[in-house]
Amino acid sequence: MEKFIIPKDYHSELNLHDTQIAIKTVKDFFQNLLSQRLNLSRVSAPLFVDPDSGLNDNLNGVERPVTFDIKEQNGREAEVVQSLAKWKRYALKKYGFSYGEGLYTDMNAIRRDEITDNIHSIFVDQWDWEKIIKKDERTIATLMDTVKVVYKCLRKTEKYMAIQYDYIEEILPHDIFFVTTQELADMFPDNTPKEREYYIAKAKGAVCIMQIGDVLENGERHDGRAPDYDDWSLNADIVVYYPVLDIALELSSMGIRVDKKALLSQLKKAGCEERKDLPFQKAIINEELPYTIGGGIGQSRICMFFLRKAHIGEVQSSLWPEDMIAQCEENGIQLL
Repeated sequence: MEKFIIPKDYHSELNLHDTQIAIKTVKDFFQNLLSQRLNLSRVSAPLFVDPDSGLNDNLNGVERPVTFDIKEQNGREAEVVQSLAKWKRYALKKYGFSYGEGLYTDMNAIRRDEITDNIHSIFVDQWDWEKIIKKDERTIATLMDTVKVVYKCLRKTEKYMAIQYDYIEEILPHDIFFVTTQELADMFPDNTPKEREYYIAKAKGAVCIMQIGDVLENGERHDGRAPDYDDWSLNADIVVYYPVLDIALELSSMGIRVDKKALLSQLKKAGCEERKDLPFQKAIINEELPYTIGGGIGQSRICMFFLRKAHIGEVQSSLWPEDMIAQCEENGIQLL
């Protein structure tokens, strides 16, 4: 709870009942708009996968997935997904999607090793989406154009919620500011990556931070990324300034996915070349999967942002440390 923030004089403008209605309002409007603008169809997705398939997201490589055995299948092990970053690309081929088409789905995950605070929970819910592109569209221009579409959907959602609820004022700037992790390091050489994100988000209001995962000129990484889905030279996070907590708030992580060359290079850099023999990774190496761009957009994160809540537990049900629950009760933060 080192990062737990209690805003001075905070109170929720909505009671628990009205918050539930507002959550649905945000989600319905945003996902309908996003699916229209990116040409996405809703699909069913797994809650758990076979750990030997290579489909689970390894995140930073240290998080422990939730596992369980299946009695009927002679104790076969299954892993609860940590995200659907890899599965979506596989699904686009299996479900018969064509160029220019995409899919989106509800992704629910359990992050058992998460350190909880105002914006982090052991329960993760996001819209995972993926879209087929051409090989020659694996460019920064494609990434930036897609970021602009997603950001416009966020802005329109904020405008819609401001009309529905008088207490909500529009704070997102008209345009999102693009910057690479190396440019950020050059701007703020004496600060940590998270401090850099805070300073640039507060200055610009909304930023797209690109090229996450590879080593910077100072020998450090801005942040970790699994080596086998995003191309580290063609990925990005959408981060906004959130005045309720005075923080930089990441709403979305996205990127153009690895091709054979990027996959092999990044597996080597990450020291996990053995993954190239897993089924999903072999399919990329054998060029059996489509070229794609995709991402995840936090459902609870955007609900928290648009409803101006102080804690993610005000828009989702999870488990929290007892002392955090007590402090929330004392300070008018109503956890679901």
